[in-house]
Amino acid sequence: MAARIVEVEAYLGEDDPAAHSFAGRTARNAVLFGPPGHAYVYFIYGNHYCLNVSCLPDGEAGGVLFRAAEPLTGIDEMAESRGMVILKTDNDRKRIRELRQLTSGPGRLAEAFGITRERDNGSDLTRARSGLFIADDGYRVRRILTTPRIGITKAAERPLRFVIAGNEFVSGPKARDPHESRARK
Repeated sequence: MAARIVEVEAYLGEDDPAAHSFAGRTARNAVLFGPPGHAYVYFIYGNHYCLNVSCLPDGEAGGVLFRAAEPLTGIDEMAESRGMVILKTDNDRKRIRELRQLTSGPGRLAEAFGITRERDNGSDLTRARSGLFIADDGYRVRRILTTPRIGITKAAERPLRFVIAGNEFVSGPKARDPHESRARK
């Protein structure tokens, strides 16, 4: 299975009240304190896992939450993990709407890939042999939009959500590109 990351949110460690590391290092959040490039997986609302990657030098807390991804390969496997059936259709708009349900949102994304805290927390995302791996697929982004974070209450106003402009797989409120025509629907 493979998907292109299209939306992330940054959490700035002990200086960020919304970050899991805000209160300091614990057994639960130790991955966020380094080294960089490791999966931090947590369980939320009693039914969803969320995937983050540690990003700062060893000893400094900070991470990035994967909020949404565009499915590329292994779509049937993702759908099975989510308990869905993706219909084969020539209608591109309908297909995109269905595919969005696979990986648009941090809980959906983790479920589509079968990510769990027990198995994946601490995995080295920089190693191809890892069960989870981040790689450059050669895709070149034309524009990245920055917005406030969503789905949180503390420090939500901080402009730390980053989305690929115009990508159909972004979760939550669609970020508008200021250069995009307002007349387009």
